Amino acid sequence: MGKYIDISKSSGESFAAYLAEPAQGSGPGLVLLQEIFGINDYMRDMADRYAEEGYVVLVPDLFWRSGARQELGYDQAGFTRGLELRDELDEDLAVTDIGDTVTALRGLTNHVGGVGLIGYCLGGLLAYLSAVRFDVDCAISYYGVGVHDHLDAATELTVPVVFHLAELDSYCPEDARNSIRKAFDDNDQVRIYDYPGVDHAFATHGRDVFEPLSAGLAYSRTLEVLHATIGPRYDLSALWDRHIYYEFEARDVPATMATMVDEPYVNHIPTLTGGVGQKDLSRFYAHHFVHNNPADTKTIPISRTVGADRIVDEQLFCFTHDREIDWMLPGVAPTGRYVEIPLVAVVTLRGDKLYNEHIYWDQAGVLVQIGLLDPDGLPVAGIAQGRKLLDKALPSNELMPSWASSEGRPID
Repeated sequence: MGKYIDISKSSGESFAAYLAEPAQGSGPGLVLLQEIFGINDYMRDMADRYAEEGYVVLVPDLFWRSGARQELGYDQAGFTRGLELRDELDEDLAVTDIGDTVTALRGLTNHVGGVGLIGYCLGGLLAYLSAVRFDVDCAISYYGVGVHDHLDAATELTVPVVFHLAELDSYCPEDARNSIRKAFDDNDQVRIYDYPGVDHAFATHGRDVFEPLSAGLAYSRTLEVLHATIGPRYDLSALWDRHIYYEFEARDVPATMATMVDEPYVNHIPTLTGGVGQKDLSRFYAHHFVHNNPADTKTIPISRTVGADRIVDEQLFCFTHDREIDWMLPGVAPTGRYVEIPLVAVVTLRGDKLYNEHIYWDQAGVLVQIGLLDPDGLPVAGIAQGRKLLDKALPSNELMPSWASSEGRPID
């Protein structure tokens, strides 16, 4: 997606920076700051991802004085050379380079609005130091190495900053993490997130220490701060509604796919149906979903929670089983039975496009309602699930044989 451009310095020197631009054409600015491995595949991938979120992204080559565009892998040779380059780096000069990158970013014709900083490892330290020194709107530090050695600058920090800290990080051990917390204890613009059971570089895909769940949580928390300070601010609820309209009302597969990123995925958790990637998901939508939903399909909205990059939609899904429903009841011939089942959709967006959907419902409750599962003696419910969801006053605990035995017993 990206390309390299030159960043000019007042001295007449210049250095390279990787530029990734949003498909929308313009957006707020981000400066991504490298690990000790230079502008490698990971840094370019992250720049491209943030461009997909709607940002104009620059990744400056901070090792240029030791040799232009150093690009290292995560093997022992790369680690050894990275440490050498780190030792050769002058932090003050690197921060100056970051300031020049911010200036260059503000000068790009497609940059609109504020500028944020995101740094990893070495870059996590430099993001913090640069947020103190330059006119930027926010900074995010992922497991910054050496932050605890620069806390004398903590009182000078006046913009929102996030620190992502890893419990097992030997480069930022518990004492160092505690000193960071103490330094910013009275600064309500600083958020410090701890990630238990993960190591330094837990967000770096391609490394053995990569932990996708913590990385995903940190990414969402990062976007929350970015959206609040520099934008872009999308109406995620409206984007989800548009996707649903094309799926269930217009029943238009190309229009449905147009609401999604280039390589999306959908996972219907109970039945393992859906698709990964444009090709498989288009096939799934065209032949097994969009045109396979019953004629009387409707949803009753219960609640919707909108976060930084995702939506949790709670609804009652209602239909008559008048055809084979590949995605929900694969291989089951139509029974003509009416079904109401609570359904939850967890939807992640990237920028103004859907990235993935995780869809949950109680399959046992569906099977009870179409007559394929006898609930007698089993702790499962049929249509009563939906009715209880709509009316909290309906009886609770009727599937618990022991419920009556607790009547009148003391509560400790």
